[in-house]
Amino acid sequence: MTGDVDLGWTPGFQAALDALGGDLAERAPARLARIDRGWSTLWYSAAAGRRADAPTGAPAVDPAAEVRVRNIGADVAVGDWVVPDADVQRIDAVLARSSAFVRRASFEGDRAEAHTIAANIDVVMLVHTLTTPPNQRRLERELVLAFDSGARPVVVLSKADLSDDPRRTVAALAAVAVGVPVHVASGVSGAGVDELHAYAAGGSTIALLGASGVGKSTLINALVGRHARHTEDVRFGDQRGRHTTTAAELVALPGGGWLIDTPGVRAVSLWSSGHGIERAFRDIFELMDHCRFRDCKHDDEPDCAVRGAVAGGTLDPARLDSMKRLVAEEAALEAEQRVQERAMDRRGVRRPRPKH
Repeated sequence: MTGDVDLGWTPGFQAALDALGGDLAERAPARLARIDRGWSTLWYSAAAGRRADAPTGAPAVDPAAEVRVRNIGADVAVGDWVVPDADVQRIDAVLARSSAFVRRASFEGDRAEAHTIAANIDVVMLVHTLTTPPNQRRLERELVLAFDSGARPVVVLSKADLSDDPRRTVAALAAVAVGVPVHVASGVSGAGVDELHAYAAGGSTIALLGASGVGKSTLINALVGRHARHTEDVRFGDQRGRHTTTAAELVALPGGGWLIDTPGVRAVSLWSSGHGIERAFRDIFELMDHCRFRDCKHDDEPDCAVRGAVAGGTLDPARLDSMKRLVAEEAALEAEQRVQERAMDRRGVRRPRPKH
């Protein structure tokens, strides 16, 4: 693709660049489009300005104009705005993020470490499929992470072409996605794709996240209007697709806007929550306001509005149990983080938590 592009550059990122001060603020920032084993692929933006010695072809977003730099030692994710060094060999600075989808690292030895899946996204689409039973508990976890990311969550139910009646699945997931839009779409037939594309209006960045095989690659091909992602046939018998995306990547959308594709996320492990749990379970937190006791544990206290809703059939007890488990998981993770921080302090090392 050629021509002037803004890559999602906003006045907020300009302010973040100016705040760096000195020589860094005078350099042209670039957006991180892909990460491959210690290397970052960067795209320059006309809207963000460019140095006189910027690589040939910038700011055109074209494979020939891609700049690859080392990201060793840089805490970066696809979608980040970065400032390369003067020789365009490595990343010197990362601009403050407007949002970041962060989960706990998947390796057991790194339980107190964060893994940023994508940064500077405006809308995060949580993709589930209509060809398998609805997984309310997974969606609740995804919503907690999505709300904490700073992006706007949207639920997308894919493979509508393989479902005779999606209403039961829609109702089941909408019941836990309180106040969050739920869309039904098919990358094969094109149904619902225009509604998804509308979220990228105005140069916004959307990200698709979901488990392997839920049909993200097929949806992306429909959104992009070409065969941008390789897809595999579903397995016979269970209709589960095979995982095809191996690295997160920024993709241009026709008519404007940007999309970040991500590898299938098998484990949805919480990171440190801000208000994600409160927002993902806002129906329960609203009930809490009507409990007799402010410190009500919602077990056997008198006049507990939450238990009353369970007894009255207006609140699924499984949803209440899910919220309690997530609160406990978050508390355990924060305790682990404090232990790690104290250990690092004793060694004279301090690793800041990611900010967005």
